[in-house]
Amino acid sequence: MPLDLINLGTVADDRTGDTFRAGGEKINAQMTELFARGLDNIVVVKQASDLAGTLVSTTDYFIDGIIDMGSQSIEVPAGGLNLSGYNFNVSQLVSTASSYTMFVSPIGGSGNLLGRDFSFDVSGASSQVYDLTGDTGFEAFELVRVNYNNCTSLGTITGYRQGLETGTGRFGGKPELTLAGTWLGGYFIDTSIVRSLTDGAYTLFKAGAGFVMNSRFRSNQNIDLPASASFLDFAPANFTNPSTLQLESCIITRAGVSDAGDTNLTPNIAASDLESSWSSNNGLSNTFVGGQLSITSETLTTIGSAGVFVDLLGTYTASDLQHFDEPANGQLRHLGSSPREYKVSGQIVIDGGSNDVAALKIVIFRDATTSFEDAKTITRVINNLQGGRDVAYFVLDDNIVLDVDDYVKIQVANISDTTDVTAELDSFFTVEAR
Repeated sequence: MPLDLINLGTVADDRTGDTFRAGGEKINAQMTELFARGLDNIVVVKQASDLAGTLVSTTDYFIDGIIDMGSQSIEVPAGGLNLSGYNFNVSQLVSTASSYTMFVSPIGGSGNLLGRDFSFDVSGASSQVYDLTGDTGFEAFELVRVNYNNCTSLGTITGYRQGLETGTGRFGGKPELTLAGTWLGGYFIDTSIVRSLTDGAYTLFKAGAGFVMNSRFRSNQNIDLPASASFLDFAPANFTNPSTLQLESCIITRAGVSDAGDTNLTPNIAASDLESSWSSNNGLSNTFVGGQLSITSETLTTIGSAGVFVDLLGTYTASDLQHFDEPANGQLRHLGSSPREYKVSGQIVIDGGSNDVAALKIVIFRDATTSFEDAKTITRVINNLQGGRDVAYFVLDDNIVLDVDDYVKIQVANISDTTDVTAELDSFFTVEAR
């Protein structure tokens, strides 16, 4: 039925122009505008039966108050379902029934589920909010200013294209949401809070059967977990592209205490994994893309011709590799696609012939062209020191671009003659994102 001022039991204040529900609650400006326009494509939901049967995908179902759904499920049709309310305090869908699912799919699957300005409270034993499967794989699941209160479980969403939460809250209960099947797009949670949950061995975001995310999962949530719960249990295999598990500016505590070393926050994936891109988090690890190679055993580098560059030898030991590996001794290879901009720095001490001119250069292998490219070259005179040790000191500092499977190595040349050189113990170079 059409939405109007009468069927919502409202009254207007002639002095201010504000509109109020019976009982004195002020209606927000957006709803006041809707009332005044008398839109036809809004159905007012006052009881569970208003959400029964085959629902109309081109209609907005407006939740007028607290609606006890009992054991009645809401079927999300293939064409999608649109829900809205006054706000998450006034408009609520609730059920205390056991073994109950609030939103279900018809045979063949559901379309978009879009909702704003209401809340869920599904607290019965073995009950859940969702058991939805996408009809075509191009569906959207989007909620704005929606709270989950005391929910036993949020259930499972399978094979949707994308999810979006803006201004959501999870309060009480065990609000575990399972993502299953292939998601062609991504899932983004923006400005969301989690508080006062029931303890248990569950996770806020769970990888279900066959879960693969082809784009990103991104969150900046403010979360306080109980003793045993996890943030997410995703694994690297759930993501098809590098750097697409994006946890940015999250604040995570457990019973109010921050511990970024808590391995149960993300038990199956780490900040250093190729699929991770975690930054500016509080109470959760961050990703620092790059790595370091250090000389842990000296090896003589043979100079065959004056002025000709050769690979600087030695036993290189890798440390803190994130999105990088060492495919061969002395090489740091970029495994990801983003970021591309890097800084190379380091300190290398070369032992060689007294007063010889030595040169050190950064060399980049370009996988796309299977060719080498020179970066910065540094030239130094090998100091004539007392005793048998004559050395030159090199400080590396250059900005470079590395695409996937490009790698960096160091080469050396004796410009003066063919006297051999040695990279001294503890010389090192580092590659890190700019």
